Amino acid sequence: MSEVTRILAAIEQGDPQAASQLLPLVYDELRQLAAHRLAHQTPGQTLQPTALVHEAYLRLVGGNAQGPWEGSAHFYAACAEAMRHILVDNARRKQAVKHGGGRRRVPLEEFHRVAESPEDLLDLDAALTRLAAEQPDKAGLVQLRFFAGLSTAEAAGALGVSVATAERWWAFARAWLYRELQGGGEAENNIASP
Repeated sequence: MSEVTRILAAIEQGDPQAASQLLPLVYDELRQLAAHRLAHQTPGQTLQPTALVHEAYLRLVGGNAQGPWEGSAHFYAACAEAMRHILVDNARRKQAVKHGGGRRRVPLEEFHRVAESPEDLLDLDAALTRLAAEQPDKAGLVQLRFFAGLSTAEAAGALGVSVATAERWWAFARAWLYRELQGGGEAENNIASP
């Protein structure tokens, strides 16, 4: 059992000191993931990696903490999801103030660069939510790759699947999301799941 897994178990059992022991162990990795994610945001982004890590951490181990975590991989997946929600909430706030709810479609030439503006991130979030309803395993992979910045091999390990399976899922998810972001929707659903 890893140290992170042991501390997560202690948090679940109500150990008041466990949360303070967890942050130093995961902080550098979470900050690196947050910096990677924010590097693909538009210039002028006001959310910094440190703030993103702190907000995600507070959502996970704060007063209304979710759990139990099944280990460190599950915890990092939860962190990726928390970061996603924080970034989407931030994008919604920016869109409401700046653009009055207008959206524009962005071609998906390079998947990791799709969310260059708040509108793009909201479009991606909506498409990812639809993908999660149809293919939750593939949506989980996208979340780990896109929002946590994990490699295919790291995401495969976190999901407990082979790298080959993760690569097939990644190819499917990219094609599916590309179609969705291009406005193809249900009428053109010609992509078969691997």
